[in-house]
Amino acid sequence: MMTKQFPKGFLWGGATAANQFEGGYNEGGKGLNLADVLPGGKGRLKLLAQTGFDFEIDHSKYTYPNHEGIDFYHRYKEDIALFAEMGFKVFRLSIAWSRIFPNGDELEPNEAGLAFYDRVFDELHKHGIEPLVTIAHYETPLHLIKEYGGWRNRKLIEFFDRYVRAIFTRYKDKVKYWLTFNEINGATHMPLLGLGFSPEKEETRLQDSFQGLHHQFVASAKAVKLGHEIIPESQIGCMLIYAPVYSYDSNPENVMHAKREGDIFNFLCGDVQVRGEYPYFADRYFDENNVTLDIEEGDLEIIKEGTVDFISFSYYMSRTDKKIKTPEEIGEGNLIGGVKNPFLKASDWGWEIDPVGLRVSLNELYGRYQKPLMVVENGLGAYDKVEEDGSINDDYRIEYLREHIEQMGEAVEDGVDLLGYTSWGCIDLVSASSGEYSKRYGFIYVDKHDDGSGTLERKRKKSFFWYKDVISSNGKNL
Repeated sequence: MMTKQFPKGFLWGGATAANQFEGGYNEGGKGLNLADVLPGGKGRLKLLAQTGFDFEIDHSKYTYPNHEGIDFYHRYKEDIALFAEMGFKVFRLSIAWSRIFPNGDELEPNEAGLAFYDRVFDELHKHGIEPLVTIAHYETPLHLIKEYGGWRNRKLIEFFDRYVRAIFTRYKDKVKYWLTFNEINGATHMPLLGLGFSPEKEETRLQDSFQGLHHQFVASAKAVKLGHEIIPESQIGCMLIYAPVYSYDSNPENVMHAKREGDIFNFLCGDVQVRGEYPYFADRYFDENNVTLDIEEGDLEIIKEGTVDFISFSYYMSRTDKKIKTPEEIGEGNLIGGVKNPFLKASDWGWEIDPVGLRVSLNELYGRYQKPLMVVENGLGAYDKVEEDGSINDDYRIEYLREHIEQMGEAVEDGVDLLGYTSWGCIDLVSASSGEYSKRYGFIYVDKHDDGSGTLERKRKKSFFWYKDVISSNGKNL
Protein backbone atom coordinates (compact mmCIF):
# COMPACT_ATOMS: atom_id res chain seq x y z
CA MET A 1 0.00 0.00 0.00
CA MET A 2 1.28 3.44 -0.88
CA THR A 3 0.78 6.63 1.05
CA LYS A 4 1.80 10.24 0.59
CA GLN A 5 5.50 11.04 0.57
CA PHE A 6 6.99 11.93 3.94
CA PRO A 7 9.79 14.51 4.06
CA LYS A 8 13.38 13.41 3.65
CA GLY A 9 14.97 12.94 7.06
CA PHE A 10 11.60 12.30 8.70
CA LEU A 11 12.18 11.11 12.27
CA TRP A 12 10.51 7.71 12.68
CA GLY A 13 10.74 6.08 16.09
CA GLY A 14 9.06 5.19 19.33
CA ALA A 15 8.24 6.75 22.70
CA THR A 16 8.44 5.77 26.36
CA ALA A 17 8.62 7.32 29.84
CA ALA A 18 11.12 6.45 32.55
CA ASN A 19 8.47 5.81 35.19
CA GLN A 20 6.63 3.31 32.98
CA PHE A 21 9.48 1.15 31.71
CA GLU A 22 12.79 1.98 33.37
CA GLY A 23 12.52 0.15 36.70
CA GLY A 24 15.45 0.28 39.13
CA TYR A 25 13.29 2.57 41.25
CA ASN A 26 15.62 2.42 44.26
CA GLU A 27 18.96 1.83 42.51
CA GLY A 28 21.80 4.17 41.63
CA GLY A 29 20.88 6.69 44.31
CA LYS A 30 17.45 7.40 42.83
CA GLY A 31 14.86 8.95 45.13
CA LEU A 32 11.15 8.17 45.12
CA ASN A 33 8.92 10.04 42.70
CA LEU A 34 5.18 10.31 42.13
CA ALA A 35 4.96 7.20 39.95
CA ASP A 36 6.65 5.10 42.64
CA VAL A 37 3.67 5.54 44.97
CA LEU A 38 0.94 4.96 42.35
CA PRO A 39 -0.56 1.48 42.71
CA GLY A 40 -1.26 -0.78 39.76
CA GLY A 41 -4.67 -1.93 38.54
CA LYS A 42 -7.83 -0.48 37.12
CA GLY A 43 -8.50 1.37 40.39
CA ARG A 44 -5.59 3.72 39.65
CA LEU A 45 -7.74 6.08 37.59
CA LYS A 46 -10.08 6.66 40.54
CA LEU A 47 -7.11 7.39 42.80
CA LEU A 48 -5.73 9.81 40.23
CA ALA A 49 -9.01 11.68 39.95
CA GLN A 50 -10.11 11.84 43.59
CA THR A 51 -9.00 14.32 46.22
CA GLY A 52 -6.80 13.46 49.16
CA PHE A 53 -4.36 10.88 47.78
CA ASP A 54 -1.84 10.20 50.57
CA PHE A 55 1.34 9.45 48.55
CA GLU A 56 2.24 6.46 50.72
CA ILE A 57 3.34 2.98 49.61
CA ASP A 58 1.10 0.24 51.06
CA HIS A 59 2.13 -3.25 49.95
CA SER A 60 -0.67 -4.78 52.04
CA LYS A 61 -3.27 -3.24 49.73
CA TYR A 62 -1.58 -2.58 46.39
CA THR A 63 1.03 -3.68 43.89
CA TYR A 64 3.48 -1.19 42.37
CA PRO A 65 4.44 -2.30 38.83
CA ASN A 66 6.27 0.97 38.12
CA HIS A 67 8.99 -0.13 40.56
CA GLU A 68 10.23 -2.73 38.10
CA GLY A 69 8.65 -1.53 34.87
CA ILE A 70 10.21 -3.72 32.20
CA ASP A 71 13.71 -3.29 33.66
CA PHE A 72 15.12 -1.05 30.94
CA TYR A 73 17.53 0.10 33.66
CA HIS A 74 19.42 -3.16 33.29
CA ARG A 75 18.37 -4.19 29.76
CA TYR A 76 18.77 -0.94 27.82
CA LYS A 77 21.41 -2.35 25.46
CA GLU A 78 19.14 -5.21 24.42
CA ASP A 79 16.17 -2.89 23.93
CA ILE A 80 18.08 -0.25 21.99
CA ALA A 81 19.45 -2.98 19.70
CA LEU A 82 15.84 -4.00 18.95
CA PHE A 83 14.91 -0.37 18.22
CA ALA A 84 17.89 -0.17 15.87
CA GLU A 85 16.77 -3.38 14.16
CA MET A 86 13.45 -1.68 13.39
CA GLY A 87 15.41 1.25 11.98
CA PHE A 88 14.51 3.91 14.52
CA LYS A 89 15.80 7.38 13.67
CA VAL A 90 14.69 8.79 17.03
CA PHE A 91 13.78 7.41 20.46
CA ARG A 92 11.72 9.41 22.90
CA LEU A 93 12.48 8.77 26.57
CA SER A 94 12.28 10.79 29.75
CA ILE A 95 14.84 11.48 32.43
CA ALA A 96 13.63 10.57 35.92
CA TRP A 97 14.11 13.85 37.83
CA SER A 98 14.62 11.96 41.11
CA ARG A 99 17.42 9.93 39.55
CA ILE A 100 19.33 13.20 39.06
CA PHE A 101 18.16 15.01 42.22
CA PRO A 102 16.78 12.30 44.54
CA ASN A 103 14.76 14.72 46.68
CA GLY A 104 14.49 17.44 44.05
CA ASP A 105 15.84 20.25 46.20
CA GLU A 106 19.53 19.28 46.54
CA LEU A 107 22.22 21.68 45.41
CA GLU A 108 24.29 19.05 43.58
CA PRO A 109 23.11 16.27 41.22
CA ASN A 110 23.53 12.55 41.77
CA GLU A 111 26.49 11.38 39.66
CA ALA A 112 25.25 7.79 39.40
CA GLY A 113 22.00 9.01 37.84
CA LEU A 114 23.79 11.28 35.38
CA ALA A 115 26.11 8.44 34.41
CA PHE A 116 23.20 6.09 33.70
CA TYR A 117 21.75 8.39 31.05
CA ASP A 118 25.25 8.94 29.63
CA ARG A 119 25.34 5.21 28.95
CA VAL A 120 21.87 5.21 27.43
CA PHE A 121 22.59 8.16 25.12
CA ASP A 122 25.93 6.66 24.09
CA GLU A 123 24.21 3.39 23.22
CA LEU A 124 21.58 5.20 21.15
CA HIS A 125 24.24 7.12 19.23
CA LYS A 126 26.17 3.91 18.65
CA HIS A 127 23.13 2.72 16.69
CA GLY A 128 22.53 6.05 14.94
CA ILE A 129 19.41 6.88 16.96
CA GLU A 130 18.70 10.46 18.01
CA PRO A 131 17.42 10.84 21.60
CA LEU A 132 14.31 12.96 22.15
CA VAL A 133 14.23 13.70 25.88
CA THR A 134 11.22 14.68 27.97
CA ILE A 135 12.46 16.61 30.99
CA ALA A 136 9.36 16.11 33.17
CA HIS A 137 7.03 13.17 32.46
CA TYR A 138 4.77 12.53 35.48
CA GLU A 139 7.87 12.05 37.65
CA THR A 140 7.86 14.83 40.24
CA PRO A 141 10.20 13.86 43.11
CA LEU A 142 8.11 12.69 46.06
CA HIS A 143 9.92 15.01 48.48
CA LEU A 144 8.83 18.03 46.42
CA ILE A 145 5.25 16.79 46.63
CA LYS A 146 5.21 16.10 50.37
CA GLU A 147 7.40 18.97 51.55
CA TYR A 148 6.39 21.72 49.12
CA GLY A 149 2.97 20.72 47.78
CA GLY A 150 4.08 20.11 44.21
CA TRP A 151 3.84 22.73 41.49
CA ARG A 152 1.42 24.87 43.48
CA ASN A 153 4.59 26.07 45.20
CA ARG A 154 6.60 28.61 43.26
CA LYS A 155 9.84 27.24 44.72
CA LEU A 156 9.63 24.36 42.24
CA ILE A 157 10.62 26.80 39.48
CA GLU A 158 13.99 27.18 41.19
CA PHE A 159 14.42 23.42 41.69
CA PHE A 160 13.44 22.68 38.09
CA ASP A 161 15.88 25.30 36.84
CA ARG A 162 18.70 23.61 38.76
CA TYR A 163 17.67 20.24 37.31
CA VAL A 164 17.56 21.42 33.69
CA ARG A 165 20.84 23.25 34.06
CA ALA A 166 22.46 20.01 35.26
CA ILE A 167 21.13 17.87 32.41
CA PHE A 168 21.68 20.49 29.67
CA THR A 169 25.26 20.93 30.80
CA ARG A 170 25.92 17.21 31.09
CA TYR A 171 24.28 16.13 27.83
CA LYS A 172 24.94 19.17 25.63
CA ASP A 173 26.89 17.05 23.15
CA LYS A 174 24.50 14.10 23.25
CA VAL A 175 20.92 15.45 23.11
CA LYS A 176 19.59 17.94 20.57
CA TYR A 177 15.81 17.44 20.91
CA TRP A 178 14.12 18.25 24.22
CA LEU A 179 10.54 18.52 25.52
CA THR A 180 9.80 20.40 28.73
CA PHE A 181 6.57 19.10 30.36
CA ASN A 182 4.68 16.05 29.15
CA GLU A 183 1.01 16.62 28.21
CA ILE A 184 1.05 19.89 30.12
CA ASN A 185 -2.58 20.72 29.34
CA GLY A 186 -3.85 17.49 30.92
CA ALA A 187 -2.92 18.80 34.36
CA THR A 188 -6.27 20.44 35.10
CA HIS A 189 -8.01 17.06 34.67
CA MET A 190 -5.50 15.08 36.74
CA PRO A 191 -3.26 17.49 38.67
CA LEU A 192 -1.77 14.55 40.54
CA LEU A 193 0.07 13.37 37.42
CA GLY A 194 1.17 16.65 35.88
CA LEU A 195 1.46 18.97 38.86
CA GLY A 196 2.31 16.64 41.71
CA PHE A 197 -0.54 17.42 44.08
CA SER A 198 -3.90 16.00 44.98
CA PRO A 199 -6.60 18.69 45.27
CA GLU A 200 -7.76 19.16 48.83
CA LYS A 201 -11.29 19.70 47.56
CA GLU A 202 -12.96 19.79 44.16
CA GLU A 203 -13.83 23.48 44.51
CA THR A 204 -10.16 24.50 44.47
CA ARG A 205 -9.01 22.14 41.70
CA LEU A 206 -8.96 24.73 38.92
CA GLN A 207 -7.49 27.53 41.05
CA ASP A 208 -4.64 25.34 42.25
CA SER A 209 -4.14 23.69 38.86
CA PHE A 210 -3.83 26.90 36.87
CA GLN A 211 -1.54 28.42 39.49
CA GLY A 212 0.63 25.31 39.20
CA LEU A 213 0.48 25.55 35.43
CA HIS A 214 1.59 29.18 35.58
CA HIS A 215 4.65 28.09 37.55
CA GLN A 216 5.33 25.42 34.90
CA PHE A 217 4.97 27.98 32.10
CA VAL A 218 7.63 30.13 33.76
CA ALA A 219 9.85 27.11 34.39
CA SER A 220 9.45 25.89 30.81
CA ALA A 221 10.27 29.32 29.35
CA LYS A 222 13.37 29.59 31.52
CA ALA A 223 14.40 26.09 30.38
CA VAL A 224 14.01 26.99 26.70
CA LYS A 225 16.12 30.10 27.12
CA LEU A 226 18.77 28.24 29.12
CA GLY A 227 18.84 25.38 26.66
CA HIS A 228 19.50 27.71 23.76
CA GLU A 229 22.39 29.24 25.68
CA ILE A 230 24.02 25.97 26.73
CA ILE A 231 23.16 23.98 23.56
CA PRO A 232 22.98 26.47 20.66
CA GLU A 233 21.89 23.77 18.19
CA SER A 234 19.12 22.48 20.46
CA GLN A 235 15.47 22.23 19.47
CA ILE A 236 13.19 22.51 22.49
CA GLY A 237 9.48 21.81 22.23
CA CYS A 238 6.33 21.81 24.29
CA MET A 239 4.22 18.66 24.61
CA LEU A 240 0.43 18.71 24.58
CA ILE A 241 -2.25 16.07 24.79
CA TYR A 242 -4.38 16.94 21.77
CA ALA A 243 -7.96 15.95 21.05
CA PRO A 244 -10.00 17.89 18.49
CA VAL A 245 -13.45 18.63 19.89
CA TYR A 246 -16.37 17.93 17.56
CA SER A 247 -19.86 19.28 18.10
CA TYR A 248 -22.36 16.44 18.57
CA ASP A 249 -24.58 18.04 15.92
CA SER A 250 -25.11 21.32 14.05
CA ASN A 251 -27.06 22.97 16.87
CA PRO A 252 -25.25 26.32 17.23
CA GLU A 253 -25.34 25.99 21.03
CA ASN A 254 -23.41 22.71 20.78
CA VAL A 255 -21.06 24.09 18.14
CA MET A 256 -20.14 27.02 20.39
CA HIS A 257 -19.75 24.71 23.38
CA ALA A 258 -17.38 22.44 21.43
CA LYS A 259 -15.43 25.45 20.18
CA ARG A 260 -14.95 26.78 23.70
CA GLU A 261 -14.04 23.38 25.17
CA GLY A 262 -11.50 22.87 22.39
CA ASP A 263 -9.95 26.29 22.93
CA ILE A 264 -9.50 25.76 26.67
CA PHE A 265 -8.19 22.21 26.45
CA ASN A 266 -6.10 22.35 23.29
CA PHE A 267 -4.94 25.93 22.95
CA LEU A 268 -4.59 27.71 26.30
CA CYS A 269 -1.33 26.00 27.21
CA GLY A 270 -0.18 25.96 23.60
CA ASP A 271 -0.70 29.70 23.22
CA VAL A 272 1.35 30.43 26.34
CA GLN A 273 4.24 28.18 25.31
CA VAL A 274 4.22 28.89 21.56
CA ARG A 275 2.99 32.48 21.32
CA GLY A 276 4.36 33.55 24.69
CA GLU A 277 1.17 34.97 26.17
CA TYR A 278 -2.13 33.95 27.67
CA PRO A 279 -4.88 33.81 24.98
CA TYR A 280 -7.73 36.28 24.67
CA PHE A 281 -10.31 33.79 25.97
CA ALA A 282 -8.44 33.01 29.21
CA ASP A 283 -9.74 36.00 31.19
CA ARG A 284 -13.40 35.09 30.78
CA TYR A 285 -12.72 31.43 31.55
CA PHE A 286 -10.77 32.34 34.68
CA ASP A 287 -13.50 34.77 35.81
CA GLU A 288 -16.26 32.19 35.33
CA ASN A 289 -14.30 29.56 37.25
CA ASN A 290 -13.04 31.77 40.12
CA VAL A 291 -9.40 31.45 39.10
CA THR A 292 -7.11 34.30 40.15
CA LEU A 293 -3.48 33.82 39.19
CA ASP A 294 -0.62 35.10 41.29
CA ILE A 295 1.65 36.39 38.53
CA GLU A 296 4.86 37.92 39.83
CA GLU A 297 6.68 40.80 38.21
CA GLY A 298 8.75 39.59 35.28
CA ASP A 299 6.83 36.32 34.77
CA LEU A 300 5.09 37.43 31.58
CA GLU A 301 8.36 38.74 30.14
CA ILE A 302 10.06 35.40 30.86
CA ILE A 303 7.19 33.54 29.17
CA LYS A 304 7.41 35.85 26.15
CA GLU A 305 11.16 35.31 25.81
CA GLY A 306 11.03 31.53 26.25
CA THR A 307 8.77 30.31 23.46
CA VAL A 308 9.36 26.83 22.09
CA ASP A 309 10.95 25.85 18.77
CA PHE A 310 8.41 23.20 17.85
CA ILE A 311 5.18 21.62 19.09
CA SER A 312 4.91 17.97 20.00
CA PHE A 313 1.73 16.25 21.02
CA SER A 314 0.04 12.97 21.85
CA TYR A 315 -2.95 11.88 19.83
CA TYR A 316 -5.08 8.93 20.81
CA MET A 317 -8.64 10.03 20.16
CA SER A 318 -10.97 12.89 19.35
CA ARG A 319 -13.70 14.18 21.63
CA THR A 320 -17.35 14.76 20.76
CA ASP A 321 -19.36 17.06 23.01
CA LYS A 322 -22.66 18.83 23.55
CA LYS A 323 -23.71 21.56 25.95
CA ILE A 324 -26.18 19.44 27.92
CA LYS A 325 -25.53 15.72 28.27
CA THR A 326 -26.81 12.86 30.39
CA PRO A 327 -24.53 10.39 32.23
CA GLU A 328 -25.60 7.66 29.79
CA GLU A 329 -24.20 9.65 26.86
CA ILE A 330 -20.70 10.12 28.28
CA GLY A 331 -17.92 8.11 26.66
CA GLU A 332 -14.57 7.01 28.04
CA GLY A 333 -11.31 8.65 27.10
CA ASN A 334 -7.74 9.54 27.84
CA LEU A 335 -8.08 12.17 30.60
CA ILE A 336 -10.95 13.77 28.70
CA GLY A 337 -14.73 13.48 28.70
CA GLY A 338 -17.37 13.95 26.05
CA VAL A 339 -20.24 11.97 24.55
CA LYS A 340 -20.04 8.83 22.46
CA ASN A 341 -19.49 9.42 18.77
CA PRO A 342 -21.85 7.16 16.77
CA PHE A 343 -19.43 7.11 13.82
CA LEU A 344 -16.45 5.70 15.70
CA LYS A 345 -15.52 2.32 17.16
CA ALA A 346 -13.58 2.04 20.41
CA SER A 347 -10.57 0.14 21.78
CA ASP A 348 -10.72 -2.53 24.50
CA TRP A 349 -10.37 0.30 27.03
CA GLY A 350 -13.16 2.42 25.56
CA TRP A 351 -10.96 4.93 23.74
CA GLU A 352 -12.63 5.92 20.46
CA ILE A 353 -10.51 5.33 17.36
CA ASP A 354 -10.45 8.28 14.94
CA PRO A 355 -7.55 8.31 12.44
CA VAL A 356 -8.95 11.29 10.52
CA GLY A 357 -8.90 13.19 13.81
CA LEU A 358 -5.12 13.09 13.65
CA ARG A 359 -5.20 14.93 10.31
CA VAL A 360 -7.68 17.40 11.84
CA SER A 361 -5.32 17.90 14.80
CA LEU A 362 -2.26 18.47 12.64
CA ASN A 363 -4.10 21.03 10.52
CA GLU A 364 -5.55 22.82 13.54
CA LEU A 365 -2.19 23.07 15.28
CA TYR A 366 -0.22 24.10 12.20
CA GLY A 367 -2.91 26.52 11.10
CA ARG A 368 -2.82 28.24 14.47
CA TYR A 369 0.92 28.33 15.11
CA GLN A 370 2.90 27.76 11.86
CA LYS A 371 5.54 25.94 13.89
CA PRO A 372 7.00 22.51 13.07
CA LEU A 373 5.05 19.65 14.61
CA MET A 374 5.95 16.20 15.91
CA VAL A 375 3.55 13.40 16.85
CA VAL A 376 5.30 11.93 19.89
CA GLU A 377 2.55 9.63 21.18
CA ASN A 378 0.03 7.59 19.22
CA GLY A 379 -0.81 3.94 19.62
CA LEU A 380 -3.29 1.23 20.49
CA GLY A 381 -3.47 -0.31 23.94
CA ALA A 382 -4.73 -3.87 23.48
CA TYR A 383 -4.62 -7.41 24.82
CA ASP A 384 -1.98 -9.45 22.96
CA LYS A 385 -1.90 -13.24 22.74
CA VAL A 386 1.26 -15.30 22.40
CA GLU A 387 0.51 -18.23 20.07
CA GLU A 388 1.82 -21.74 20.65
CA ASP A 389 4.62 -21.12 18.15
CA GLY A 390 5.63 -17.96 20.05
CA SER A 391 4.26 -15.48 17.49
CA ILE A 392 2.13 -12.45 18.36
CA ASN A 393 -0.18 -11.58 15.49
CA ASP A 394 -1.25 -8.03 16.36
CA ASP A 395 -2.95 -7.16 13.07
CA TYR A 396 -5.34 -4.86 14.98
CA ARG A 397 -2.35 -2.71 16.01
CA ILE A 398 -1.00 -2.64 12.46
CA GLU A 399 -4.41 -1.54 11.19
CA TYR A 400 -4.65 1.22 13.81
CA LEU A 401 -1.17 2.58 13.10
CA ARG A 402 -1.53 2.25 9.32
CA GLU A 403 -4.70 4.32 9.32
CA HIS A 404 -3.14 7.02 11.50
CA ILE A 405 0.07 7.19 9.48
CA GLU A 406 -2.00 7.48 6.29
CA GLN A 407 -3.71 10.53 7.78
CA MET A 408 -0.33 12.01 8.76
CA GLY A 409 0.67 11.65 5.12
CA GLU A 410 -2.49 13.50 4.09
CA ALA A 411 -1.61 16.30 6.54
CA VAL A 412 1.88 16.58 5.03
CA GLU A 413 0.22 16.91 1.62
CA ASP A 414 -2.02 19.59 3.15
CA GLY A 415 1.16 21.57 3.82
CA VAL A 416 1.78 20.74 7.49
CA ASP A 417 5.46 20.89 8.53
CA LEU A 418 5.81 17.52 10.28
CA LEU A 419 9.18 16.55 11.77
CA GLY A 420 8.58 13.04 13.02
CA TYR A 421 6.46 10.32 14.57
CA THR A 422 7.17 8.27 17.69
CA SER A 423 4.62 5.56 18.36
CA TRP A 424 3.72 5.30 22.03
CA GLY A 425 4.99 2.35 24.02
CA CYS A 426 7.16 0.99 21.22
CA ILE A 427 8.07 -1.73 23.71
CA ASP A 428 5.41 -2.97 26.16
CA LEU A 429 5.39 -1.02 29.42
CA VAL A 430 3.20 -0.15 32.41
CA SER A 431 0.09 1.83 31.45
CA ALA A 432 0.06 5.31 32.99
CA SER A 433 -3.70 5.43 33.39
CA SER A 434 -4.35 1.92 34.69
CA GLY A 435 -1.00 0.65 35.97
CA GLU A 436 -1.42 -2.53 33.93
CA TYR A 437 1.03 -4.58 31.90
CA SER A 438 -1.88 -6.20 30.03
CA LYS A 439 -2.68 -2.94 28.24
CA ARG A 440 0.04 -3.42 25.64
CA TYR A 441 1.17 -0.92 23.03
CA GLY A 442 4.50 -2.24 21.84
CA PHE A 443 6.06 -3.66 18.71
CA ILE A 444 8.08 -5.68 21.22
CA TYR A 445 6.29 -8.02 23.62
CA VAL A 446 7.62 -8.18 27.19
CA ASP A 447 6.80 -11.29 29.22
CA LYS A 448 5.49 -9.49 32.29
CA HIS A 449 1.97 -9.70 33.68
CA ASP A 450 -0.39 -7.88 36.00
CA ASP A 451 0.09 -10.45 38.78
CA GLY A 452 3.83 -9.74 38.77
CA SER A 453 4.80 -12.97 37.03
CA GLY A 454 6.92 -13.20 33.90
CA THR A 455 10.48 -13.63 32.69
CA LEU A 456 10.84 -10.15 31.08
CA GLU A 457 11.84 -11.93 27.86
CA ARG A 458 11.46 -9.74 24.76
CA LYS A 459 9.65 -11.02 21.64
CA ARG A 460 9.10 -9.35 18.28
CA LYS A 461 5.43 -8.97 17.38
CA LYS A 462 4.11 -9.03 13.82
CA SER A 463 3.92 -5.22 14.02
CA PHE A 464 7.69 -5.12 14.64
CA PHE A 465 8.41 -6.28 11.09
CA TRP A 466 5.62 -4.13 9.65
CA TYR A 467 6.99 -0.95 11.29
CA LYS A 468 10.50 -1.82 10.15
CA ASP A 469 9.19 -1.79 6.56
CA VAL A 470 7.34 1.48 7.16
CA ILE A 471 10.56 3.14 8.34
CA SER A 472 12.80 1.73 5.62
CA SER A 473 10.34 2.96 2.96
CA ASN A 474 9.88 6.36 4.69
CA GLY A 475 6.18 5.69 5.06
CA LYS A 476 5.49 4.42 1.55
CA ASN A 477 4.92 0.78 2.47
CA LEU A 478 2.02 0.55 4.85
